[in-house]
Amino acid sequence: MCGIAGLCNWGDTWQRNIERMNEKMYHRGPDASGIWASDDRTVVLGHRRLSIVDLTSSGAQPMESHNDRYVIAYNGEIYNYQIIRDRLIEEKRVTAFRGTSDTEVLLEAFSAYGPQETLNMIKGMFAIALYDKQEHMLLLARDRVGEKPLYYGFVGDSNFVFASDLNSITALDHFTNSINTRVLENYFRYGYIPAPHSIYENIYKLQPGKYLEIKSPFNKYDIKTYWSMREAAVYGQQHLFQGSEEEAAAELERLLKESIRGQMVADVPVGAFLSAGIDSSTVVSLMQSLSSRQVRSFTIGMWDEKFNEADAAGEIAKHLGTDHTELYITENDARGVIPRLTGMFGEPYADSSQIPTYLVSKMTREHVTVSLSGDGGDELFCGYNTYSSLVRIWNKTNRIPYGIRKPVSALLGVVNSGGKGAMATRARLLGSRSIEDMYLRSEIGEGFRIVKAKSTGAGSTTDPFAGECPTVMDTYPAGLLDEPQHNLMLMDLLMYHPDDILNKVDRTAMAVSLETRVPMLDRDVVEFAWTLPLSYRSRDGVTKRILRNILYKYVPRELMERPKKGFAIPLHKWLKEPELRQWAESLIDSAVLDRQGLLNTNVVWRLWNDYIEKGIWRVQIWYILMFQAWMQYTGKKGMQ
Repeated sequence: MCGIAGLCNWGDTWQRNIERMNEKMYHRGPDASGIWASDDRTVVLGHRRLSIVDLTSSGAQPMESHNDRYVIAYNGEIYNYQIIRDRLIEEKRVTAFRGTSDTEVLLEAFSAYGPQETLNMIKGMFAIALYDKQEHMLLLARDRVGEKPLYYGFVGDSNFVFASDLNSITALDHFTNSINTRVLENYFRYGYIPAPHSIYENIYKLQPGKYLEIKSPFNKYDIKTYWSMREAAVYGQQHLFQGSEEEAAAELERLLKESIRGQMVADVPVGAFLSAGIDSSTVVSLMQSLSSRQVRSFTIGMWDEKFNEADAAGEIAKHLGTDHTELYITENDARGVIPRLTGMFGEPYADSSQIPTYLVSKMTREHVTVSLSGDGGDELFCGYNTYSSLVRIWNKTNRIPYGIRKPVSALLGVVNSGGKGAMATRARLLGSRSIEDMYLRSEIGEGFRIVKAKSTGAGSTTDPFAGECPTVMDTYPAGLLDEPQHNLMLMDLLMYHPDDILNKVDRTAMAVSLETRVPMLDRDVVEFAWTLPLSYRSRDGVTKRILRNILYKYVPRELMERPKKGFAIPLHKWLKEPELRQWAESLIDSAVLDRQGLLNTNVVWRLWNDYIEKGIWRVQIWYILMFQAWMQYTGKKGMQ
């Protein structure tokens, strides 16, 4: 796990700026720093290193290829690099390697096979910058599911930049890119900014499964797809697994073990997060079955029993025989993280589980450098209750013809023009054209009303995404897959999972220089999961059936069949306490909001007063506070 950065056409100030970019992502790689510049200084690559495989200087980056044509700066891990290494030697593409790093193997694979074949070949998590000296071409690539971040774009008239951390870009000399006000409605709808957009004009996130090519004079780029989650889902559902549920579980277990075995490889200590949930318990169970030594497992607990899973996780760890560490955090511990959050993400982000995720990462880093997690299980194996509940609501709603529902929905919306409460939600859902549309409408909440209408506009004419900011969910074709729940899962994997969940895990873990790995997101596991019939994932009220079939071989059923508490914190209680209430109300001070000119002051304070005076908690309150904290952290004044 590392951080990468780069500049094109930066002129005489290139060295000062690349050093500044590297320094801003020190937390992503505290072990070493590297810089490479082309002979004419038009292309500059920067790297911060967190040493995981090959701790010697032979693994240092940026790294030049054996034939001196290519140079790479890369963040992540290639789990099948040893297989590729053997192939390169067998085919005599490389006679000998300088070291044992996956970076060198990846670089020589690009040199031998080219971008498309190499990207199709590798399995791992990554953000890659590869410069071809001969063609004067820079390639940027991101992993298939979006585990590693990669921002890119233009600063000024023709200065192309990229980085793992958005803060590295904003640290550049004369960075004046304005706030991309067109993304604000989506932020207040979801609590994060969906790719390809960022909070800044002309700065974007490279989407999962894509690569970007930009050639000299580095003023125009092309983006191509080498792997698609959507295509994998469609193909899988057209080629369903033909065996029994038991045979499917056996095959999934084999694939997961293969993934976990590869992800346990490191030259530093490795452990795993363990909650009391199905996903992390499955990962830890399989890790322990593959290891001759005790696996290190880590859990945080909370004194509030409504949110505490530490006792249950401890019982699972004891049964598996792991070397288990748990830390009970106090409210003061969790509250103390809040002021640090805005600096971790670089742009507004408001999934409140960012707080416990940071705390468990901080505790884990005291013992290991790499930690495996169980993320991906809910989205791949139909674990969210939302999926089945929306199907039930849709089946009832769809009994009424759309021609009748649409005007009734509009009428109810007019009657309830304030847009508050259960009636507003029913009105929105009643007007749904499909279950996919219903899923989108269920997410709206108070989001659209928070942003001032005048603060969103057409954007600059140089912006290739100028105009509206539809998300991949907004453009998802209804009925793409036969099963409604499969469509909801795919929608989440296309946006919510990479832009919220994986974003959260990467930023909070890297804030303490901890590498996280996600075995369930291995390409072979993902592609196999999409071949499963829905009944193998969810049936008779039992979610993640196939994972349970695997897990119950290692952990007694009675240890797992408990109510799920999730990885949450009682924000609705804490924000009423004097210290945090004062902090919150200073952020949403009416004079501050009016001066910024971005948010609707009346709506913000209606939501806040409903919460303080009536106890009505809405998640948009946290979205607002995290946005305002970001504005304060960056010194933004609002409308320019």
